[in-house]
Amino acid sequence: MSATTVTDEATGRTVDAGGIPTHYHDLGSGDPVLLLHGSGPGVSAWANWRLTIPVLAQQFRVIAPDIVGFGHTERPADIHYSLATWIDHTWALLDALELERVSVVGNSLGGRIALGMASQHPERLGRMVLMGVPGVGMTPTEGLRALREYEPSLENMRRLLLDCFAVDPTIITDDLVRIRHEASVAPGAFEAYRDMFFSPRHAGSQLAIEADEVVTITTPTLLVHGREDKVVPVEVAWNMVRLLPDADLAVFARCGHWTQIERADDFSEIVRRFLARPSAVRS
Repeated sequence: MSATTVTDEATGRTVDAGGIPTHYHDLGSGDPVLLLHGSGPGVSAWANWRLTIPVLAQQFRVIAPDIVGFGHTERPADIHYSLATWIDHTWALLDALELERVSVVGNSLGGRIALGMASQHPERLGRMVLMGVPGVGMTPTEGLRALREYEPSLENMRRLLLDCFAVDPTIITDDLVRIRHEASVAPGAFEAYRDMFFSPRHAGSQLAIEADEVVTITTPTLLVHGREDKVVPVEVAWNMVRLLPDADLAVFARCGHWTQIERADDFSEIVRRFLARPSAVRS
């Protein structure tokens, strides 16, 4: 199975998750793996994971939702965007799909959601992969500021992707720029994006986690980080691997915030091996 034989439309589904019609991708069979995307403008599960889904689906059942506020998932008018809302929405999706226990791969915001899930219900998570995830020691960066201050246009999207996401400019194709730009200006998308991070009605920017919480998270974890990440500095990953009781860290050289795209083959292989590793017997 290759990325060229798997499409957004072919794998897309919709389910009611806690009262929110939720768009998600579902492919493969085996142990379930949940992929949670990040929070950049124009992001969706497919945009984030289109290269990862077909590889992992050769061995696992892969589920990749559009987190509420993003992609094709409905945006309720009365929703309060916050970390708690995103965590609750993810649990509601798993309940709707009757999945009691999953492994989670989270990119940036998606990884922060995964950490919250591991704190709340560790018994429901098998393994956890955190890619470019904000954590202890995270401070605002120029890259993060550029994401949040994005104003929709093709040129602004191209500049954002080139400046903040990738070391290798060849991965920023015209098609990628167009797809991300069109998603960022879909009906209601930009308004929701700005509101969740800037409106006093919402708390999307409140993603901090303290060391006291991190040291209690016992889920076996793999941290993956690009050495040249301009959004979440690699030093944050070093802080987290020192604090998490059961964690490994892989740092990819010549790579920014998009390890799953910029180093797609390496990322998918290291994640596949980690997820397939037999669980240790704990006394």
